[in-house]
Parts: sequence; structure tokens; C-alpha cells
Amino acid sequence: MSQRARASTLVDGRAPGRGTVVAQSLHVFGLRSHVANNIFFFDEQIIIFPSGNNCVKYNVDQKWQKFIPGSDKSQGMLALSISPNRRYLAISETVQEKPVITIYELSSIPCRKRKILNNFDFPVQRFISMAFSPDSKYLLTQTSPPESNLVYWLWEKQKVMAIIRTDSQNNAVYQVSFNPQDNTQVCVTGNGIFKLLRFAEGTLKQTNIQRGETQNYLAHTWVSDDKIIVGTDTGRLFLFESGDQRWETSIMVKEPSSETKNLGKIQESESLIEFPTISSPVPSYDQVMLARSHSQLAMPQVFATAAYSKGFACSAGPGRVLLFEKMEEKDFYRESREIRIPLDPQSNEPSQSDKQDILCLCFSPSEETLIASTSKNQLYSIAMSLTEISKGEPAHFEYLMYPLHSASITGLATCIRKPLIATCSLDRSVRIWNYESNTLELFKEYQEEAYTISLHPSGHFIVVGFADKLRLMNLLIDDIRSFKEYSVRGCRECSFSNGGHLFAAVSGNVIHVFTTTSLENISNLKGHTGKVRSIAWTADDSKLISCGTDGAVYEWSLSSGKRETECVLKSCSYNCVTVSPDAKIIFAVGSDQTLKEIADSSVLREISAFDVVYTAVVISHSGRMMFVGTSVGTIRAMKYPLPLQKEFNEYQAHAGPITKMLLTFDDQFLLTVAEDGCLFTWKVFDKDGRGIKREREVGFAEEVLVTKTDMEEKAQIMLELKTRVEELKMENEYQLRLKDMNYSEKIKELTDKFLQEMESLKTKNQVLRTEKEKQDVSHQERIEDLLEKQNRELQDLECCNNQKLLLEYEKYQELQLKSQRMQEEYEKQLRDNDETKSQALEELTEFYEAKLQEKTTLLEEAQEDVRQQLREFEETKKQIEEDEDQEIQDIKTKYEKKLQDEKESNLRLKGETGIIRKKFSSLQKEIEERTNDIESLKGEQVKLQGVIKSLEKDILGLKREIQERDETIQDKVKAHLCLQGLQGSSFSYKKEAMEAELERFHKQNVQLELNITELWQKLRATSQEMHRERQKDRNLEALVKRFKTDLHNCVAYIQEPRLLKEKVRALFEKYVQRADLVEIAGLNSDLQQEDARQREHLERNLAALKKKVVRERGLHRTDHVRIMQENVSLIKEINELRRELKFTRSQVYDLEAALKLTKKFRPQDVPETVSGEDMPGVTPTMRLNEQEETGRIIEMQRLEIQRLRDQIQEQEQVPGFHPLAGIRLPSLVQSEVDFEVQTN
Repeated sequence: MSQRARASTLVDGRAPGRGTVVAQSLHVFGLRSHVANNIFFFDEQIIIFPSGNNCVKYNVDQKWQKFIPGSDKSQGMLALSISPNRRYLAISETVQEKPVITIYELSSIPCRKRKILNNFDFPVQRFISMAFSPDSKYLLTQTSPPESNLVYWLWEKQKVMAIIRTDSQNNAVYQVSFNPQDNTQVCVTGNGIFKLLRFAEGTLKQTNIQRGETQNYLAHTWVSDDKIIVGTDTGRLFLFESGDQRWETSIMVKEPSSETKNLGKIQESESLIEFPTISSPVPSYDQVMLARSHSQLAMPQVFATAAYSKGFACSAGPGRVLLFEKMEEKDFYRESREIRIPLDPQSNEPSQSDKQDILCLCFSPSEETLIASTSKNQLYSIAMSLTEISKGEPAHFEYLMYPLHSASITGLATCIRKPLIATCSLDRSVRIWNYESNTLELFKEYQEEAYTISLHPSGHFIVVGFADKLRLMNLLIDDIRSFKEYSVRGCRECSFSNGGHLFAAVSGNVIHVFTTTSLENISNLKGHTGKVRSIAWTADDSKLISCGTDGAVYEWSLSSGKRETECVLKSCSYNCVTVSPDAKIIFAVGSDQTLKEIADSSVLREISAFDVVYTAVVISHSGRMMFVGTSVGTIRAMKYPLPLQKEFNEYQAHAGPITKMLLTFDDQFLLTVAEDGCLFTWKVFDKDGRGIKREREVGFAEEVLVTKTDMEEKAQIMLELKTRVEELKMENEYQLRLKDMNYSEKIKELTDKFLQEMESLKTKNQVLRTEKEKQDVSHQERIEDLLEKQNRELQDLECCNNQKLLLEYEKYQELQLKSQRMQEEYEKQLRDNDETKSQALEELTEFYEAKLQEKTTLLEEAQEDVRQQLREFEETKKQIEEDEDQEIQDIKTKYEKKLQDEKESNLRLKGETGIIRKKFSSLQKEIEERTNDIESLKGEQVKLQGVIKSLEKDILGLKREIQERDETIQDKVKAHLCLQGLQGSSFSYKKEAMEAELERFHKQNVQLELNITELWQKLRATSQEMHRERQKDRNLEALVKRFKTDLHNCVAYIQEPRLLKEKVRALFEKYVQRADLVEIAGLNSDLQQEDARQREHLERNLAALKKKVVRERGLHRTDHVRIMQENVSLIKEINELRRELKFTRSQVYDLEAALKLTKKFRPQDVPETVSGEDMPGVTPTMRLNEQEETGRIIEMQRLEIQRLRDQIQEQEQVPGFHPLAGIRLPSLVQSEVDFEVQTN
């Protein structure tokens, strides 16, 4: 059975089962800065931050840590959120490629899981931001692109209240938050995204409209219930009130010169200021640093904002925080303070040590402390009281704990004489930690990356492998100083021996052994074909164990420099090796997911890692405990000898593969480091729950190394300081005496001055008292005069008011009499109204009683109708049920008959098995026919190609002929232009003939081109048909070949009838598809159904059209009668006009004869203009104008008649229309003939 223990179970004192090894996490040195919202206060002294795969509660004053472990099989935390009441903590993780949100109750000890959200009915990859509502009942979560869903949870019930997609263009979303005063209003910011949404009626609806240029909004914070401060990647700060922009600030950072520090300049305006945008929309520290190194003026990115009572704080570029306070008169903010990350003297580039982006800011509940986390995994803090003191000058942060590693830790070492831990990292630093006091003793940064480190057992020296060389260094009291360098490049592994007199360093596949006494290379161990990954010394330092990527584990003898034992497994790339205290058994782990026990050049046992890769292994000095680290960041503790079953405790530790593991010399503490940049210390227990006690003869050493030069310098400095102190003491005493004298003189002067002022004030007071007595006497006299005057006025008013009262009383008597008379009249009117009302009421009562009787009669009739309809309905229902029963019986009979037909058809189909043979022979014949067709098509293709070639020749000839004719035409045109002036009319006919001939040639050319195109199309179609036939031929040949093969295989079973029957049936099912047999029957049934459906559709359409024709026939008949009558009247009118025209022409001829004209001509021959000599009068001209008008009228009538005839013909073509008999219109041609006769 597998036993898994959690670190949290050890905090409350519960130990796992019997026979196991226990590790309890004590302290961690590290931070995971890329977790969203990665630091906040639990109370004034305790902060919470992520480290490894845990959340850490850290007491700033008492320096203790408590752990909130992540979920089992977690792949790392993504986002954190704490509730406003500080009771709940939400953690977003990825567990086995699935997102999980775990909510912990912080008030319980230890922290326990309250809810787990892991079942989602919407697509999600991971949750990247979270926020609790003001009352802590709701949780807001944002998923990553491409889904980008915003989810509103009632987390206690695991219920999704609303969900909305915040972006559809795969833009990054960075932060979500609740309005601090309103559960229903939320804010979302991201790349080009600033949305305010409100939860109402089960949905989230956007309440603001984005205006202006879109920005990359990196962070935001609420400064009131309707105001939000938003920061961008271009150094802009916006104040939005109810979704509308109210204020803007632009932060500019000047590039510092070599002599000055960085200074930030802030420019504030109420108008919009445009800046060029950063090329990368998503914040990337590498890109930002690259852009800053190439530009003179960098845009600070506002990664973090935090609000407090006076205003807000925001990050303003690398290593810089600005405090803004609200202006009293306006709703705007002004910069009040600047806080910077201090320069680090231990850095290899102190001027660049403050170039860290601040990712998260947090104020303590009392707003006395501000904490910041940076992109280099550092934590800084500052007391807000210091910012008040440092007016004018920038304030500086301090480390909250100590400087931490900012990259993967590659080396780990400890010693015997001191409680020290040495680590090195890819951040180019070496750090010395104290695991008793949980502090950082020393650290220093270098130019190159440090790959490995080893600490001398005395704790005074370290050897570090850098990219360019191997350095041996002293650990001084305040510095790490190198005293010997070796040209060992790319050293990835080094280790001091247990006695400290030797150390080994690996370079590629060679192990170099050096002595610490003479510092010389005493041996080079060569034999590995791949890189050496790990080395281990035996307890007596006589042997060295190594393993590498070549799958080899070697045991080297240092006395001879040769291999004593070896075990090679090419399929495994080893990661780590260790040896038992008695040096008899070697333990190795590698890429094959096993833990191997090796002895005497052979593998004794292989213990499975259960689907993970072991990356580190360590065994206790007592030989009773073993610990292994995995590629997923967990630690497994197991007893030794190793159990046969899956029996170990697994602990969530790191968020990346573990790189190194060590046990202290007394087996009390386990040390682990990983690629996440964190260092964990663990307390180790045996199976009885007690620590492994090892007797120590001597306590930890307290000596430190100090160089003679440093001591002399410090002594000299101390002497100078003492002298300076004496000088300052004497100077201060002298200054004090001078100040005492000055102050005594000043006191005397002030005393005299105050005495004089007191005398003058006494005199002034006496004068004021005398004046006060005089004013009291005058005021008393004035009061007496005023009282006498008031009494006189009061008597006058009483007399006047008495007269007025008498007059008013008389008026009152008159009004009272008038009121009595009016009351009597009103009572009389009321009596009359009552009589009228009673009479009208009686009449209305009689009327409505009669009406009620009538309605009652109608109601009885209606009830009788209802009963009759109910009887009819019951009868109809009964008939319908009988009809339905009959129809069901008919359908049953029909389907039984159909079932019988199907059975007969099935028997008939079974007898058609022999069709396959006939089909096979027909296929062979068809193949032969296709082959002949292909040959004929090939011949036809050759003929067509010959025709095409001859047509192409014809085309070339025609083109040449066209060109020659074009030239001839051009010559003729030139000649025509020359003779045009002389013979214009004679050459027009020839030109027209030539143009006609040219047009005819063009038409012939176009026709030939069309013929050629058609032939090409035929050729392509023939070629495609030929290709299809060839493909069909090949398919048929392949089918026949497969059939022959399968038939040959069936012949092998000729002596076994049962197997032969099965093979023939399989052959039939393979080559004769059931669709081929039932295709015709299915097709016929489908055709019959389609025919029946189409017939029914057409019959319905025909019936509808017949009804429509019958309905429209009556409508059209009246229209046609009216049209015929109009035609008859028009014809009569035309005949009258013809007669009038004939009469008019006869008058014209008479007038012309009277005028003795020599020639009579027809009306159409009359010229439009006649000279005045031929027509001396005006009357004939008027007659001619009348004649033209008459002709126009006749022409209009003729067009109208033609239109009406066309309309009649169209109406006759309508189905169901029959023209009226007995009415025939005269033809238009006959009418025209009659007109000509009459005119002649």
C-alpha cells in the first residue's frame, strides 16, 4: 500500500504510519515573483508570499515561518488572492494539466482547505488572476487566452453566477478586481482592455465604453467607490471615474549619466499626451531590459499599484516607486514622495543592481509599512514614517529579510564545524546561509555564472566552479575572497573530501583531484565517455564514486587513480550518485525512473519511481534514512534498507526539478534546492517521531577568518576614529559653553523686555477700566429713555386697536345673518335634489331589470347551444375513434403484408449469390472493352493532334493574310484621303464596301478562334476521359488481382467444408456489397416515394390554380367588356376623323384650283415652307397647319390602338380567359388601306 503524507499533517503533531521517515519543513529562502498578486499582509506582523510549491506565512518581528502546502501533483501556483476580512486565501494552480482553485481558511491552525473548485463546465486552461468580493462571499476569476473568460463565483456553494468573455482577440488580461464597496461591480484590465462590468440578473454587463487610443493596461487599483487608477506600459497613469477618464499623469525616466543617480521626472497635465508604444504588448523583462539598453529615453512600465488613505503608490520603472497624494481642492493627485531600491555594494555592477521591475506593492493594514516584490525574486520594505522624514530626497527600500536568489540554484554545500549552507546560482552569485539563525551570512555577485560549489568541512573555504575557471576562496568576516584559481572550464560538479585535505572538480568527462595543502593537481580520473553529472566521497576518503550521462557508475581508487568497480547501463543517463556509510553499496538515480542499488559492479535492486524521474538522492550518515528529489519538485523520504513496496512519504516542496539535496553532518536537517531558486530546510525524524541524535563532542565553531591587512586597516581606522571622537568631544564642549553664554544673554534681554511690556500693559488696562465705567453710565441713561418711549407707544396702539375691534365685530354680525340665509336656501335645494334622485333611481332600476331579464334569456339560449355542441362533439369524437381503429387495422394489415414481402425478397436475395461469378466474368469482358476503347482513343488523340497542327498552320496563314490586308487597307485609306477633296461622293461607296469586307474578315477570324478553342476543349475532355478510363482499368485490374489471391487462399480449404463455407461467405461479403444488391430495390422505392410526393404536390398546386382562375375569371370579364367598349368608341371616332380629313383635303384641292396652280400634289408632298409670291394669302397656310395637326392626332390614335390590341392578345393568353363572342375589331392593316384610299 502507498502512504503519502503532507507537510501540513506534521505541523499539528500527527506523525505518519509506523516504519516511515518524516521530514518537516522549517524555513525557506526564496520567492516566486511570477505568481500574480504574490505578496500581502495577513496582519501587521505576518505577511504571506509564494515560495516553491508552498505559501509561506512569515512573521517579520519574530522571524518564524509557517507553510501552506500546494495541492498534490501540483505543477506550480499561478495566482493568489486574500479576502478583505483576511479569513480566506485562494490559490490558483495547475494539477496534472488541469486548473484547480483551492480556498484555505487562514484562521484555523494549521490552515485547512475550505473549498476546492476543480469541476468546470466551460473551457479553461488556467486561472491567471483572482479577487474576492468586499463581503468575501464571491470570487472573481479570469482565465487565460484563448478563452479569456471572466467567471463570477458563489464559491461557498461552488456555483457559477455569471460568465463572460472579456476578449476575443487573444490579448493578455493582467488583473481583475471588485469595487471595494460594491459586490456587483468589477474591473478588468489587459492589453487594450479596460472594462467595468456590473452583475445583474445572472449576467455580467459592460457599463463603460472605451474611447480614444487603446493602451496596454498593466495594473489598476480602486481609490474610492467609483474611481480607479490604471497604469500602462508607456508610463501613463489614468484616473477613471464611472468609466470616464478624468485625469492623466505621464512618468518620464531619464537615462542616468556616469556621475549622477537615476532621477525620475513626472509631468502632469489635464490633456491627453501621446507617447510611442512599446513593441511588445506583453510585459517581458528581457525585452524591457533590451529596449532600455538601446534607447536614450525609456518608458517606465507601471507593473503594480496600491491604494492607501492619502492616495496611492505605483511602480515607476526599474527600482522606483512613486507616492501620489490627493489634492485638497481638486479630485486630482500629485506626486508627493519617491522611493528607490538602494544600490547593492556586493553586486558586480552596483549601478545596475537597482534595475529591478517592481511587480507587486502592498500596504500593511495600519498603512505603516509598504512591501514590494521585484522581478529578481527580492522582497523590500519601507516604513511610511521614513518617507515623511526624507522630504526632497528619494527614500530607499530595505530588504525585508535578506537578498534571495533570482535564478536556478545549481550548487549546494554544507560543512561540519559551522551551521552554514553554501549555494551558487545562475544569477552569478554565491551565498552563505546560517540554518540555525535562518539568516544570510555572506553573499557576492560575479561576472560569470556559478555552476557548482563545495564548502570545506571547517567552514572557512569554498571552491566554486565558474564558466571560465575554478576558484578556491576564503570566507572572511565580511567578504568572499579568492586566493587560488584553476583553469578548469565549465566545471559542473566539485566536492571537498570528508577530511577536507582533497577536493575533486569535474570538467566534461574528466575528474581532477587537488590537494588543499599544496593546492596542486594530484590526479586526473579519465574513463567516462559522457559528461560527469555527480561525484561522492566515501567516508574514509579513499575512494570516489562518479556517474554520468553515458550510463556509467565508476568507483575510483585515489591511491592508484584507477577504477576498481564499474557498472554501465547505456539506456540510462544518471543524475546523481551517493554511497552508503560503509562504502559497500552505491545508490544512483537517472532518467530511467528507478533508484538503483549497485555493489560489486552489478545492480542489486531497482526500485521504481512510479512515473517520475529522480534527480537527486542522499543517504543519512547513520544509514537509516534515504531521501530522493524528483523532477516535479517533490521530496520522498524512505527508510533504509529500502522497502519492497511503495512505502514512502512524499512532500510538496519546490515548483521545479530538484537540483541538489544534502543532509547536515548530524543528520538533523535536510537541505534541498531546485530550479525555482528556492532553498528549503527540513527537520528530519526517524520512525519513532524523534530527531536523529548524534553526539557532538564540540559545539559549532565561532571563529572567522580575517586577513592581517584587514585587521591593520581596521585598527588604523579605529585609532583615527578615537582621535576624531576626542576632537569632536572637545569641540562640542566648546560649542556648548558658547551656546550657554549666548543663551544667558538672550534670556536676560528677553526678561527685561517682558518686564517693560508688562508695565505698559498694566497702565493700558487701568485706562480701559476707566473708559468702561463711563460707558456703563451712558448706557443706563439710554435704556431709561427707551423704556419711557416704549410705554407711550404701547398706550397709543391699545386705543387704535380697540376702535378696530368694534368695527370688525359689526361686520361679523352682518356676515352671520347672511350665512343663516344661505344655509336655509341650500337645505331647500338639497331636499329638491333628493326627490329628483329617488325618481331617477326608480326609472334606472326598472330599465336594468328589463335588461337583466333579456340577458338571462340569451344566456339560457347560449347554454342550450353549448349542450347541443357538446352532443355533436361527442358524436364526432366517437366517429373519429371508429375511423382511427379502422385505419390502425388497415395499417397493421399493410405492414404485415410488407413484412411477408420482405421475407420473400430476403429468400430471393439469398439465391442470388451466384451473381458474383457472372459479375466477375462481365468485369473481365469490360476490362477488355476498356482496353480497346483506350487504344481507339489514343488513335483519335493522334488524329486530333494532327488536326490541331493543321489548324495552327491555318491560323498563321490567316494572320499573315490579315496583316497583308491591313496594310492594303492602310494604303487605300491614304489614297482615299488624297482624293477625298476631289471625288467625295464617288468614293463613299467603295469605302463602305471595303469596311464591309474588313468586318467580314474579322468575323471569320473570330469564328476560327472559337473553333480552335472548341477543339482544344474537346481534346482536353478526351484526355481527361482517357485518364479516367485508365484509372478505372487499373482499379479493376487490382480488384481482379485481389480477388484471385483471395480465391486461391479459399482453395486451400477445399478439404474442409466448414472452413471453406466461412471463407466463401467472407469472400462474398468482401467483394459483393449489400448496397449493390439492394441498390435497385432501394432506388425504386425512393423513386416511387419521390414520384408520389411530387404528384401530390402538383395536384395541390393544380387545385389551387383552378380556384384562382375561377376566382379571377369574373374579375377579368368586366375589365375586358369595358376595354371592348372603349375600342368600339375609338374606332367610331377614327372614322369620323377620316371623313373630316377627306373633306378638308377636298377643300384644299378646290382652293388650289381656284388659285390656278399648274400641278396638284399630295399632302405629304407639300413643302414645309412656301414663298410669299406663290401663296399671297394667309388662309392656305393655316389649312396646312391644321392638316399636319390632324396627321399627328391620327398617328397617336394608331399607336393607342396598337397598344390596346397587344394588351388584348396578352389577356387572351391567360388561362381561363374567353373573349366575348360577336365582337371583332377591324385589322390595323385594313384600316391603313382604307385610309390611303380615302386620301387618294
